[in-house]
Amino acid sequence: MQPGTIGMVALRLLAAAVGFYLIISMVLAAIKTFILPRPARVGIVGAVFGGVRLLFDLRARQAESYAERDRVMALYAPIALFLVPVALLAVILAGYMLLFWALGGFTLGEAFRLSGSALLTLGNFTNDRIAVKVLEFSAALLGLILVALLIAYLPTMYAAFTRRETQVELLEVRAGSPPSPWEMIGRSYRTGELGQMRGVWNDWQVWFAEIEESHTSLPALNFFRSPRPDLSWITAAGVVLDAAALMLSTVDVEMEPRAAFCIRSGYLALRQIALFFEIPFDANPAPGDPITISREEFDQAYDELAAQGVPLLADTDRAWQDFTGWRVNYDTVLISLATLTMAPYAPWSSDRSLVPPATGKHGKKKRV
Repeated sequence: MQPGTIGMVALRLLAAAVGFYLIISMVLAAIKTFILPRPARVGIVGAVFGGVRLLFDLRARQAESYAERDRVMALYAPIALFLVPVALLAVILAGYMLLFWALGGFTLGEAFRLSGSALLTLGNFTNDRIAVKVLEFSAALLGLILVALLIAYLPTMYAAFTRRETQVELLEVRAGSPPSPWEMIGRSYRTGELGQMRGVWNDWQVWFAEIEESHTSLPALNFFRSPRPDLSWITAAGVVLDAAALMLSTVDVEMEPRAAFCIRSGYLALRQIALFFEIPFDANPAPGDPITISREEFDQAYDELAAQGVPLLADTDRAWQDFTGWRVNYDTVLISLATLTMAPYAPWSSDRSLVPPATGKHGKKKRV
């Protein structure tokens, strides 16, 4: 066998190996993205969302108002999600192109046409060789499966989106717009529900459990914005957590254990989402660790509650210490996720940033 022939055989074997690798990698990526019911970081999905985010960030920086920026970012997740199957199919097409070329008898251009015709079930370019037919049928089947997976994936995601947004919309009734924890507590006091909020905390505890599951197994959901530009799932989470923390630390009512369970459910959910996006945080913060809420802001909230007639504990120093002891569990992840999702204005969440960037044992120093 001539050296040139040996080299060509080796090159075709290499092309076949690369082709198989690309196809198998994309099949696994599709399984992790559309089928696997647990968090999974998929390289090509992250690359698509990251690349699209860079373009949208450039456009969002040119926005002259939040309303304009919200209109821009509302398309980010849908467009990125639309491009994910396109990217998967493009890489699979390249993989089959290499396999067809490795069989011999085709130029790269012909292999590309054959791969596209088979994968997209066009049938306008084919070959009667058995090996080619096997690859054609497998490509056609794989293309149909990917389309079917996407069709099944979208209703699942939009069902989770609807459940999330129903609770976010209902929060406006209690907490106003933009929502605030003191407004939530004040309205509950005026309606005589201040000592009977067990059902509220139960509902939000379930909501936090649902978003922990849905926003890690369906990570695109984090970037799907609320139908109304002034609402956001992450600011709603912050309001409920802060309201529960104020109830436990500052409001003079009988302690409600469900409020504490709601906070725990909330910070565990936000931490799991933060872990998926590699946002650093301290998993075991000390009660005295600094938070992004200042004592002056807390005192203003205290005065606001007092002005509404809400019964409050007299020892403001102790109330502040207890509040920070609760808030420190979710402060970093709340602010980081609000920044990541470009959430609309809401006090004590999207109205501030982490400076300097947070550090923690779950990640390296990173700008969020």
